[in-house]
Amino acid sequence: MGFNGAEDAGVYKLTNDLAIIQTLDFFTPIVDDPYTFGQVAAANALSDVYAMGGVPQTAMNIVCFPVKTLNMAILNQILKGGLDKLNEAEVTLVGGHSVEDHELKYGLSVTGTIHPDKVLRNRGAKVGDKLILTKPLGTGIINTALKREKTSDEAVKKAIDTMTTLNKVASELLADFDISACTDITGFGLLGHACEMIDGTDTGMMIYSNSVSFIAEAKTYAEAELLPGGLHRNRDFRTHMVTIYNNVPQYMSDIMFDPQTSGGLLIAVSDSDSERLLTKMHSAGVTEAAIIGEIISKPEGKIVVQ
Repeated sequence: MGFNGAEDAGVYKLTNDLAIIQTLDFFTPIVDDPYTFGQVAAANALSDVYAMGGVPQTAMNIVCFPVKTLNMAILNQILKGGLDKLNEAEVTLVGGHSVEDHELKYGLSVTGTIHPDKVLRNRGAKVGDKLILTKPLGTGIINTALKREKTSDEAVKKAIDTMTTLNKVASELLADFDISACTDITGFGLLGHACEMIDGTDTGMMIYSNSVSFIAEAKTYAEAELLPGGLHRNRDFRTHMVTIYNNVPQYMSDIMFDPQTSGGLLIAVSDSDSERLLTKMHSAGVTEAAIIGEIISKPEGKIVVQ
């Protein structure tokens, strides 16, 4: 697929009708409960395969663990969380590798399959396409508030529910629709990944800020400036590509640059298919999916947020 487009995963063609998708992801704990951390890490690693329209088949654990300072029972719970999420996704765990490290890290490498002609790339969106986002934003802000012990149990639960939800159902629905591009929203935030979708192309993007779903408590924490460092880096890196109208509140700008973990899919779908796809998603339980914008002709390679 090349390296120029910052694709979500690598794709290797085996035959005329079969290609493999390969990806990996691992990180330090973002929640306190080890079992939940394992679930989030697994859902996050699987997401890149779903974003490319593929079916994840096998996975291998990646473990860095401080054996001298943490109880092995913690690692057992992390691995159980990951395995249970893989079982939910119908993915086979085939092994892995562990090293002793002073800092705990966990994730997975994932291999999926796809027809070479059906790979969804993060570029290729067409003028007139509608943009669908399948999950609410705000997990990075809430996780930051959690680290500073200034969040509520309800907010944490909402963030965990979002991060542990697979993108499996949303991805499977795409096969029957006219999809031009797709990516998942992770560390670069909604606007960062949206920029990747149009960067260097002859199209632009319009985002309707009042249609973007977010976890309600993220607004409160953003207004209290409980913001992750990655949010500021995302904004600094992409600010030259993004024009945000004055009527858009500052908290909304923060939420759209907020780095996500195991975020939703951002899908460019033809205008004629958009409402039908959205209805299908809602019926299948992807209830937070919403049309949040469209691909426009001008300004080229830029995003306008209104």
